[in-house]
Order: sequence, then C-alpha cells, then structure tokens
Amino acid sequence: MTMTLFKEIGYSLSKLVEDIDLGEIGLPELQRPFVWPNVKVRDLFDSMYKGFPVGYLLFWANGYSDNHRQIGAGRKQKIPRLLIVDGQQRLTSLYAVIKGVPVKRENFQEEHIVIAFRPSDQRFEVADAAIRRDPEFIADISALWSKDNPRFLFVKKFLGKLRESRDVTDREEAALNEAIDCLYDLQGYPFTALELSSTVTEENVSEVFVRVNSKGTTLNQSDFILTLMSVFWDEGRSGLEKFCQEAREPSSSGASPFNHYIEPDPDQLLRVSIGLGFRRARLKIVYSILRGKNLETEEFSDEKREEQFEILKNAQTQVLNLQNWHEFLKAIRRAGYMGQAMISSQNALLYAYVFYLIGKQQYQVDHYILRNIIARWFFAISLTGRYTGSFEALMEQDLSRIREVKDAEGFVSLLNHIIDDSLTEDYWNITLPNELATSSPRSPSLFAYFASLVLLESRVLFSDLQVSALLDPAIKAKKSGTERHHLFPKGYLAKIGISEIRDTNQIANYALVEWDDNIEISDDPPSRYFSKYASRFPKEELDRMMYWHALPPDWVKMEYGEFIEQRRKMIAKVIREGFTKLKVKNIKSVSPGE
Repeated sequence: MTMTLFKEIGYSLSKLVEDIDLGEIGLPELQRPFVWPNVKVRDLFDSMYKGFPVGYLLFWANGYSDNHRQIGAGRKQKIPRLLIVDGQQRLTSLYAVIKGVPVKRENFQEEHIVIAFRPSDQRFEVADAAIRRDPEFIADISALWSKDNPRFLFVKKFLGKLRESRDVTDREEAALNEAIDCLYDLQGYPFTALELSSTVTEENVSEVFVRVNSKGTTLNQSDFILTLMSVFWDEGRSGLEKFCQEAREPSSSGASPFNHYIEPDPDQLLRVSIGLGFRRARLKIVYSILRGKNLETEEFSDEKREEQFEILKNAQTQVLNLQNWHEFLKAIRRAGYMGQAMISSQNALLYAYVFYLIGKQQYQVDHYILRNIIARWFFAISLTGRYTGSFEALMEQDLSRIREVKDAEGFVSLLNHIIDDSLTEDYWNITLPNELATSSPRSPSLFAYFASLVLLESRVLFSDLQVSALLDPAIKAKKSGTERHHLFPKGYLAKIGISEIRDTNQIANYALVEWDDNIEISDDPPSRYFSKYASRFPKEELDRMMYWHALPPDWVKMEYGEFIEQRRKMIAKVIREGFTKLKVKNIKSVSPGE
C-alpha cells in the first residue's frame, strides 16, 4: 500500500468558524460570487438539524509556516494554513449564517442569507415578508448565535412575542425551548475534513476532488489561481472583481470598463495577465509558480513566490488600465465588429488583448499601426476560429513565437505572417464557402460577413441606412433595427417542399433588412417582392447593394439550391474585400508623430 495523500481531521461547526476567524482556514469565497440559492442553504441547515451527514470537506495545506504574510497587504495579513478545495459553498453558507455576515452574489451585490426557523414543527424556511411578521417563526436564526444576544434573553423575547399572539402552555413552552436548544447546539455538529499534504501536486488535488465529489465536477485551473490570489494577494483578486463588476453597468460618473463587447469574468482577465506577464497560455504550470514552487527542485520559497507575484502584479496593472482597455476595444470596432452580438469567441477577444498589450508595452508599436494590426488579427482569428478547441496549445505556440521577436517591426511582421498562413487562396475560394454551408446563427463566418459590410460602409438591403448604424449596440428598441430576413421566405420554401431548418436557415438565405421591411415582405417569394423594393434605388446604387448583399444576377429566378451555392461564393468574396480594408502600412513608413 502506498502512502496516503491525506489525513482525516474531525471538526465541530464552531471550530470551523473559529479557525476561519483566526485565519487558520482560508475562506476567500466569503467575498466572492456566491452561487448557492438560499433554498439550498435552508436545506443544509435542515439536514444538519435532523442529524443527516452533509458531506466531506477537502482542505489542502499550503506548506507555509505561521509567520508568512500576504503580499501587498498593508496589515500583512497571515496566510491561512489550509486552502478549501471542496466545500467552499457549504462553509460560506454556514459561516455567513452563523456570523450573520453578508455574501456577494454573482451580480456583485451584497446580500444577507436570512434563514427562518419555526420551533413548533422544527421547520426551516427562507425568510420573506410574511415569515418576518409571523410570531411562530424565528425570523433570522443568525440572531441566535450573536454574542450581543444571550440565548436565554433570545428565547425569552421569542416566547414573549409568541404569547402576544396566542396562548402558550407550559408543555408547549418546554417543547419550543428544546427545539431552539437543538438549533443552538448545531455549533457542535461534527464535520469530517480530508486534509491533503502540502506536497501533493495540483493534478492529484484535482483527482482527489473528483473521486470524493459525488457530482464528479472537475476543478477549474483558474479557480486554483484565483484561490491562491485570495490567499497570497487578495488585493489583486479584489481588483479583478471590481473591474468585472464595473464592466457590467454603465457609469454615470467618470471612466469605467463598461463596454458593448464583453462582460469579463475574473478568470478571463487572469488569463490575459498570465499571457502578458509570463507569456503562457496553459494555466497548468502557473498555479505552481504562484505558490512559489521551484520547478527544478520542487521546493517552495517566499522569494520565488514574491518574485512571480511581482510579475503578475505588473501585468495586471496593464490589463486593468482603462486607457489600455478602451484603446484595445477601438481596435475591435476598427475590425468591423460592432458589439457583443457579433463576438463568436470570447477567447479570440481576450487573446487579442494579450497581443495588443504585448505590442504596446514590450515593443512600443506605433498606436496607429497597433490598432490596425490588432484589428486585422482579431478579424482573422475570429473568422478562422483559431482559439477554439485546444486553444491553450495554439496560443502557447503563438506566444512562444513572439519570444523570438526583437522589435516593433518584427511584432507586426509575425502577426501578418500568421494571418497570411491561415488565409490562403484555398481558404478564401474553397474553405470559407464550405464553412458558410451552415444554419448556425452564431457562425464566425456570418459575423465576419457582417463585419465586412461595416468595413465596406454598406447599406442595409433595401435601405439608405448603413449596416453600422443599425448594428450599433448603443441603439436599443423593443425590436432590433435590423432583421435577418430570409431571402427565400420559410413559408414560400415550405410550399415548394423545403422545410428542414438546416435548409431554410442557411446563412446564404439570410440578408440584413430593416425590421419594417421584413414584416411587409412576409412569405412572398423573391420574384414578387424584389422588384418593389429594388425600385427605391437607381440602377448604380442597386447594383452596388446587390454586390454587398451577395445577390447573383437574376437570383429571383434561380432554384433555391443553386442560389444558395452561388451566394456562398459571393459572400466569401465580400468577406475578403472587407478584410482587405484592414491593410497595415509598412511600419517603417510611419513617422513617430503620425
């Protein structure tokens, strides 16, 4: 038998709470998004009250002695000896209710978890207005454990309020007292914790988690790093979360990270910081580094940990810099992508931000050229789905190639070289038309087509308004300004025997029209409606519009299958022309002041 990776420790609930207060057990999730619904917290207390088991806790010793302190904390807070690997939501629930402290929800708003208890039938409920008014209930069980509210006074006050509403017999009073005593005594509820040794690798920790967790959930690598940030550099994690919170709501006072492209999560921005600071895409190695692990000796040290965190801190400062953030998002708009509805891959957006920051910070690429090369880069990686699937491996390769770059010209040349290797003649003429043979409403090629219409300053079909104006996410109404109109309406196709969604909803059967026009066209065949709307424009304008919207000559007379095939090829040509609008000047031809 091999050596066990853990030791089993018994805790009472009061001991867990005490160790969290003392900093022996790290519970950073108390101030992180809490995902359990309140009914689940209610059920947890109900199970404990009835004496049911509520599962193991899994702790991981961090390997540091008592004199270690947090990085960057003004008060040099003690680093907890134990990190919580499994049981964070349970412990957060228990601690928040026992101590009466608020948690933060996923919208970053604070909330007190208020659980009520009816001693007469020992029933737990999530408190609402009616329960708070009901004298049969202890409206908030947190008050029972408050140091400012001795138990005997608490019980006396509860019984007094109950007697104001009805008679209470001596026998019933005894039963109520007993029920409240049992609730109070939940402080002694026994928990079993598995404490993993500090020498256990992160991979083994993850495997242990899966084996003891009934749901078999796999631990997220970024969760490890965010937990380590909470333990060693809580200011850093708080900075990430504040940025993400403010990115979700427009600011009425001053600059903010709010935008129309992405509502980032802390782990996503963490990836950007790691890419910038360590030139790494794989998170697998980073949580070892941030624990201060020497990858050669397998030993931990304060010096190594502080060195690596200093790199992370400097990188995160650049990532969260509002000027950097919004200048980068201008590059995405420069690429023709108008908002979140056109972003098929958040990885592409985030990794484009990594390259933007590397180009700006390390190579000092001229801001005009940098915006255009990043726009070109984002268009290309979005269109080709470069960072989907095994995205870490490919990003790791791209970052490793940048390590060989020596100057701004080399940086721009490398990105252009990767783009040209991806967007070959075969891609434009064969691969892209084939990729357009889909009914997916979120196809990267469809969004690249819309972006190209923006870049080409195209008008909406049958309209004098530009596509960019009607795709602007800042303009919101009950109905979208544009509609994806079926050029061959579904009702008409059904009449000629074509009804499968994969056929009727082909990308090549869609065009952007104004909402009112789409309603008027209804199920009319193109041979009936096209001439009416085409008459709005002189021939030269109509010909240009037909090119933008990839409509073959005499398309209204075509068989549907032939039309779809021809239009795919024409859409691919429009995408290519839009992409050529993102040409980047030779870096040597741009003067420093341009």
